Amino acid sequence: MKIMHEQLSFEANNSFKVKWDDFPHFTYPWHFHSEYEIVYVIKSFGKRFVADHIEDFGAGDLVLLGNNLPHFWKSDDAFFKNDPNYKVNAIVIHFPIDFFKDQIENYPEFFKIKDLLKRALRGVSFDRVVSDNMGKKIKHLLRLKGIERTLYFIKILDQLANSKQYKLLASESYQPDVHDWSNSRLEKIMHIINSNYRHSLKLETVANHIGMNPTAFCRYFKEKTGKSFSQFLIDMRVGYACKLLIKDKLSVSQICFESGFNNLSNFNRQFKKNTSYSPTEFKGHYHEVNAR
Repeated sequence: MKIMHEQLSFEANNSFKVKWDDFPHFTYPWHFHSEYEIVYVIKSFGKRFVADHIEDFGAGDLVLLGNNLPHFWKSDDAFFKNDPNYKVNAIVIHFPIDFFKDQIENYPEFFKIKDLLKRALRGVSFDRVVSDNMGKKIKHLLRLKGIERTLYFIKILDQLANSKQYKLLASESYQPDVHDWSNSRLEKIMHIINSNYRHSLKLETVANHIGMNPTAFCRYFKEKTGKSFSQFLIDMRVGYACKLLIKDKLSVSQICFESGFNNLSNFNRQFKKNTSYSPTEFKGHYHEVNAR
């Protein structure tokens, strides 16, 4: 799977970019860039690819992407038949990683935005209630200029940061390793999992390594992560399998064992449960993106 590094530029008198898209269909290839991106789809439908996540999108889709996160919007086949009734309208916002960096890092009023941008490293999709509300504000942003536009954009980021109606897109295996693993019990647990999830890893082994009995460990892990140990391990393995499928250098059966599953039928079952696609279908979707 080829991926393109897009180089973005900003006008000298603007710290971020807002643009209105009006074209027959989404055309950009599988790519990434160093800037954050907000995409608000007003008219169009198809499939949205973010790292190892694939999902249908439609009018009202609102997504925030972190820097260097691979992505691609693929219009439905209906948009490639020269029918004037099918077209794309969307508003796209790009802003650099150093946008208000000192304030976001150090001022308490910006701490929720800081957390939002951290979540964006995996991609954040907001639900329809949020997008209906924020979509109006994003449209209004197009009409503003200068400092008024910048302040209004910060207000938009703040409102997105305060929203609890969202989901993360890319799997946890795409989340950058930014921790000092020696700081806490949970970080030690995550270090053990990240280092060994591709191999046989027993709950009792991890619990013993950090000095907890299995029952207490299960309760602690579920409380901290919201998932059982076994489900978290499956999610990590599926996420890694997605990366290998995108690279397209190994067969599905090889990827099954390389990612930590011990049999092909279980791999297929767990993969489809997590992604809604079989490994072969998932691989096919990415090849369609690359071939178009």
